[in-house]
Amino acid sequence: MCCVYFPSKLKSLPDPWCPPGFFKAEASNRSCQACPANSQALVSGAQFCFCKDRFYRAPTDLRSGPCTGLPSAPRDLMASTQLPSGKLLLSWKPPEDTGDREDITYNVECQRCDGPVCQTCGEKIRYEPGSVGLTDTKVLVSQLDAHLNYTFTVEALSGVSQVLEEEMPSSTSITTSVLFTGDIKLVEQTPSSLSLSWDVSPRSQPTSYELTYRKKDDNLDKTTYIVPKLEKNYAQIKDLAPATAYLFRVQALSSDGSRGGFSQEEQFETLSEASMVALARQDDTYFSTPEQLKPLKTYVDPHTYEDPNVAVLKFATEIHPSHVTKQKVIGAGEFGEVYKGILKAPGKKEFAVAIKTLKSGYSEKQRQDFLSEASIMGQFSHQNIIRLEGVVTKFKHAMIVTEYVENGALDKYLRNHDGEFSSFQLVGMLRGIAAGMKYLSDMSYVHRDLAARNILVNNNLECKVSDFGLSRVLEDDPEGTYTTSGGKIPIRWTAPEAIAYRKFTSASDVWSFGIVMWEVMAFGERPYWDMSNHEVMKAINEAFRLPAPMDCPSTVYQLMLQCWLQDRSKRPRFGDIVSLLDKLVRSPDSLKTIADFDPRISIRLPSTSGSDGSPFRSVSEWLESIKMSQYIDNFTSAGILTMDQVLQMKNEDVKNIGVRLPGHLKRIAYSILGLKDQTSTLSVFAV
Repeated sequence: MCCVYFPSKLKSLPDPWCPPGFFKAEASNRSCQACPANSQALVSGAQFCFCKDRFYRAPTDLRSGPCTGLPSAPRDLMASTQLPSGKLLLSWKPPEDTGDREDITYNVECQRCDGPVCQTCGEKIRYEPGSVGLTDTKVLVSQLDAHLNYTFTVEALSGVSQVLEEEMPSSTSITTSVLFTGDIKLVEQTPSSLSLSWDVSPRSQPTSYELTYRKKDDNLDKTTYIVPKLEKNYAQIKDLAPATAYLFRVQALSSDGSRGGFSQEEQFETLSEASMVALARQDDTYFSTPEQLKPLKTYVDPHTYEDPNVAVLKFATEIHPSHVTKQKVIGAGEFGEVYKGILKAPGKKEFAVAIKTLKSGYSEKQRQDFLSEASIMGQFSHQNIIRLEGVVTKFKHAMIVTEYVENGALDKYLRNHDGEFSSFQLVGMLRGIAAGMKYLSDMSYVHRDLAARNILVNNNLECKVSDFGLSRVLEDDPEGTYTTSGGKIPIRWTAPEAIAYRKFTSASDVWSFGIVMWEVMAFGERPYWDMSNHEVMKAINEAFRLPAPMDCPSTVYQLMLQCWLQDRSKRPRFGDIVSLLDKLVRSPDSLKTIADFDPRISIRLPSTSGSDGSPFRSVSEWLESIKMSQYIDNFTSAGILTMDQVLQMKNEDVKNIGVRLPGHLKRIAYSILGLKDQTSTLSVFAV
C-alpha cells in the first residue's frame, strides 16, 4: 500500500491520532504522552491537557506539567506568650494537603479587639522575619498591648494561589491576648533583703505573679529561685547575701492558668553592712510596705518654715541649669510656661522631663509660692504621684523639674479619646488615682483640688496625681471658682462642708474623687455641664447628685454615690476605695451590669430651659444651648420640629439624624433627661 502524503504546511501540527487522554505539543516522531496528574484531554489531537476542576497551573508551570491544587489550611496554630513583655510566638504545622506543590508560603494577618470593637492591628505590630511570604512555620510578633484580644489569621498559599485572586486562601485563626508587666523597680534594699515592685498596665488583669531570681555571675551556685503566686505587684526577698548582685524577672499569670510574658531582667544589689550603718544615721529614711512607699513621718507643711528656702533645700534636689534643656512649650501655669525638656545629670542617661518656669518680673512672695510646690512634691514617693526630679533655685531663673507624662491632663486626654476605652480600662485608671490618694491620705496630706484636670496620664494609661501648689488659678473662667475670705474653691469638685465651712479633710478629697470617677466614666464631660456655681451648690444641698454616666457599671456608680454622702464620716476611706476597685479589676464580670438612670437622683440641667426656668420654645433654641447648632438642619430634615417631638426621641432617632460623635450623643441624651418630667422613664442613649 502506498504511503500517505502530508503537505509540508501540516508538518508543524500535532499528531491527529493522539487519542483522548493523550497529547503531543508539536509534530514529531515522538509518541503521544499521557495527560499528567490532575489534567485531561477530552478530544483527539490535543496539544496539551486541560486541568481538571479545582486544579490549576501556576504562571511559571510548564503546560506539559501536572496540575496542582490549592493547599488546605495550616494546622495546629498555637500562640505562645511566655516571652518578654509584649511579644508572642505564633507557630503552626504545614497543611495536611499541599495540593501536590512544594512552593508553600504563609501570610499572617492581625486584628485587635477591645470589647466588641475590632480593627486591623496596623503598622505598630512587628513581625520577625515578616508577615508575608513566609516559608517557615513560625513568626515572632511584638509591640502588643496588654490584654487586648488579638486575632491572628495564617493563610497558606502556593504558586497557583495567584491564579485565583478572587478566592480566599485557606486559613486558620486564633484569638489570644498577652499579660505582661512593666519594668521592675527597687523599693528598698538592706544587706539581707531587696524589696521590689513592678508596674502593671490597667489594660492587664493578671490574678497573680511569679518572680524568679538568681545570683549574677556565680559559677558555683547557678540555682534559680522562684517566688510563686504573688497577689500584689510587690515582693520582698529575704535571706540574701550582703553586697551581692541579683537578677530578677517577673511573669504575670491569669485566672485560667495561662502565663504572660516575662519582664526585662533587672539587676539589683543588696547593701553592704557598712552602708547600712551609714543609712541608719540619716533622719530622712523611707521604707516601704507591700502596698505603697510609706514614709516614716507625716507630711510637713513647708509654710511652717520661717524661711521657705530652707524647706526647698530639705525636700528637693538642687539641679544645675546646665543639666536642663528646654525643648518645647507644652502648657502654661500660674507662674509661667511649662516646657518639655531633657535632664542630663553627670554620669547618668538623659531622659525627658517637664520643666515649670517662673516668669520674669516676679515678686519674692511669688517665687516662694512657686517653689513651695516643689517642697510638697519632694516629700512624696509613689508611682501614682507625679515625681519631682529637682529644682533650680540658685540662679536667676527658678525652675521645677518633674517627670514627663506623655499624654498630659486626664480630662483632655479622655475627651480626645471619647468612647475608645472599655469600662475595665477606665476602672484601672481610677484604681491608680485612688492608690495615689491613699498614699497622700496616709501622710495626712489633703489635696483640696483633686480633679481630672490635675491628673496626668502616661502611655500605659497609668494616672498620676499632680498640682500641689497652694496658690493657684483653678479655672479659666470666673464661674469656675467660688471666692471666700479664705481663698478660691473649685465648686464642682468640692464637698459641701468644704464650701460652707472650709473644712478640708481626706473625706472632702473622697468627695472630689467621686467627681473624678464621674469625669473618667463620662470621658471628660464637665461635671454639672453648664450649671452655674450657684445652681450646683443649691442642687447639692437639696440632695441632688450627678446621674450615672452613660454605660457606667452599676458598681462604679454606687461607689460614686458613697463618695457623695452628705455626712462625711460615712464616706469610704481611700483604703476602702482601693480595695473595692481592686476587686472590680480582678472580676471584670462585675462591670457588666450597667447603672440605670434614676429620676430620684437626677439634676435639672440648666441647658434644658431658658433663664426663666421654662422649657425652650424651639428645637433650634435648645440645640444652640447645648452647643450643637450644627445639627439644626439635620433635625429639620428628620421632621423633629417641636420640643414635644424631641422628648419622644429614641436612640435610633438620634443616629438617623446623623449625630455621630459619642460626646454629642451624650450631650443630647443628658439634655433630654433634664427635659423629661421627674416621674417619666427614659433609657439612656447607647453610644
